[in-house]
Amino acid sequence: MFDVLKIRQDFPILSREVNGKPLVYLDNGASAQKPQVVIDAVTRGYAEEYANVHRGLHYLSNLATDKYEAVRDVIARFLGAQDAQEIVYTTGTTMGINLVSYGWGIPNLQAGDEIILSVLEHHANIVPWHFLRERQGVVIKWVDCDATGALDPQAVIDAITPKTKLIAVTQMSNVTGTVVDVKSICHAAREHGVAVLVDGSQASVHMPVNVEDLGCDFYAITGHKLYGPSASGAIWIRKERMAQMQPFMGGGDMIREVSKDAITWNDAPMKFEAGTPGIVQQIGLGVALDYMMQQGMENIAAHEAGLRDYAMSKLAGLNWLQVQGTTPDKGAIFSFTMDGAGHAHDISTILDKKGVAVRAGQHCAEPLMTHMGLNATCRASFAMYNTTEEVDKLVEALELAHDLFA
Repeated sequence: MFDVLKIRQDFPILSREVNGKPLVYLDNGASAQKPQVVIDAVTRGYAEEYANVHRGLHYLSNLATDKYEAVRDVIARFLGAQDAQEIVYTTGTTMGINLVSYGWGIPNLQAGDEIILSVLEHHANIVPWHFLRERQGVVIKWVDCDATGALDPQAVIDAITPKTKLIAVTQMSNVTGTVVDVKSICHAAREHGVAVLVDGSQASVHMPVNVEDLGCDFYAITGHKLYGPSASGAIWIRKERMAQMQPFMGGGDMIREVSKDAITWNDAPMKFEAGTPGIVQQIGLGVALDYMMQQGMENIAAHEAGLRDYAMSKLAGLNWLQVQGTTPDKGAIFSFTMDGAGHAHDISTILDKKGVAVRAGQHCAEPLMTHMGLNATCRASFAMYNTTEEVDKLVEALELAHDLFA
């Protein structure tokens, strides 16, 4: 049974007050709060178990190495991957996508080759491809969403040409909550010999993921959205693609031998993991993913779908509020503007006075904002620990803001 009130007790920050009001934390799309088991794991990692990994023969180094490496199996299980050696540790999705841009894109793409992006993408899935456009002459092709925020997978597939080498697409928009049918895109792309990178930063938090079923080549996740520590994350890379990649950074465990005249790389995935890693952060991520899987990803998805439907019905009753992205199967993410409000920052400031934490701005998705004809929006993004009562508090705070602006 999914008991949201019991789950809330696992997150100590949710019991605090902000501006004299009970905290209503609705900025989960930016970063999620941490359960006590993750906080305890991080504290224990630094206080009782810390040592560098892979390099020592003493007890603490062996303990840290075993716990650190065990997280690959947890991530593989979480993503439905068959081989934990296809999991590369990163500091988050941004690093993962940059790894693909530098490590796979530079040696495999040349001037005139095409990368297809959707207008829904986060800057982390845009800027690394601009590096290839500027430095190697790669062509970026854009596919727009419709007025509801939906992205037609066939439009992406139809954009494929003989010069297309990569499709980079989000599975869930961090602005509109749009869920993209990446499976159809991946399977069609494979028939054309085109690689697909999926940005799973949002989707992996809210729904079950199986990378083998999706058929993608790269799948990136970020720990801080997954109830884990900041600066933790991973990218799943299909073995065939790993074999086509060069190292992104040099040093540490990514080498096998170093001489004055030559170097020999370590085997993947360590080939792509230079320097001393975020040991405790990755251990904390493993605990966070275990926690999510104990709750059941299907249960989390069902709970959040209920929150989405309840919030949509409540927000629809505010005729002075414009919600961006209205696809029926979207995630529990709501970006909105308000009649009479000067700027999204003004709305968020008033909501904060009522203890309601939302995001305001362009949400690192400027091309999407331009496509929608907006400068900024407020965004309320829900997590497994949010409740319908918190939706009501959001609505009450929005009504107050509207009254003030009116």
